[in-house]
Amino acid sequence: MLEVRDLAKIFDGFLAVAGVSFDVPSGSIGAIIGPNGAGKTTLFNLITGHLRPDRGRVVLNGRDVTGLAPHDLCRLGLGRSFQRTNIFPRLTVFENVQTAFLSHGGRGWNLLTRVERLYRDETLGLLQSIGLADRAHEVAGFLSHGGQKQLELGLALALEPKILLLDEPTAGMSAAETRDSIRLIERLARERGLTLLFTEHDMEVVFSIAERITVLHQGRVIAAGAPDEVRRDPGVRRVYLGERH
Repeated sequence: MLEVRDLAKIFDGFLAVAGVSFDVPSGSIGAIIGPNGAGKTTLFNLITGHLRPDRGRVVLNGRDVTGLAPHDLCRLGLGRSFQRTNIFPRLTVFENVQTAFLSHGGRGWNLLTRVERLYRDETLGLLQSIGLADRAHEVAGFLSHGGQKQLELGLALALEPKILLLDEPTAGMSAAETRDSIRLIERLARERGLTLLFTEHDMEVVFSIAERITVLHQGRVIAAGAPDEVRRDPGVRRVYLGERH
């Protein structure tokens, strides 16, 4: 589904991403981990078109999409969430998801049609699947942090992605919210046949659902493989877990 080849980005002489390569098979759940400053978010920004790479290629479902704008990548089936919640805080939960459906359906700029009933069934169905149907008419900005992250996931799913990149989806959540969120993400990925790639600091989260893990350090891949392989890797234990021997 996704191929990243020799991707690199330099900021004022600093090599933030240094020739990263990896594959994400269709239907898989993969994780990118590494300590703060490892280059995870920069890598995501390069893949999703928010930054243009200085070197390398991004191939989506067999098509070279290097440097394409985020909205073009969205139309090709690549969805994204961010570390900071990205919702419409003054709209209701229902209106947030409905707006995503309207945009994806090309109805966002039609000023002559009343929108109240457009995509109503689709919106309600998606809210049901992400566990927010009973909060449809609440103002989104008043949801808890975990609820807002659920809603952001709903916005991404309304765009019908084939692959979804989640940047620290449980950041700032309580332990209970984290468990619920990961169960939700895993269930939705399986039900919808999504390919999933996420960054995460919580190792319990990573090792509970990731099928393949890529480890970054100082912008470079230092290990990649199944969770058990990565857990045993001496370089990972030294760099990421702080072990010296």
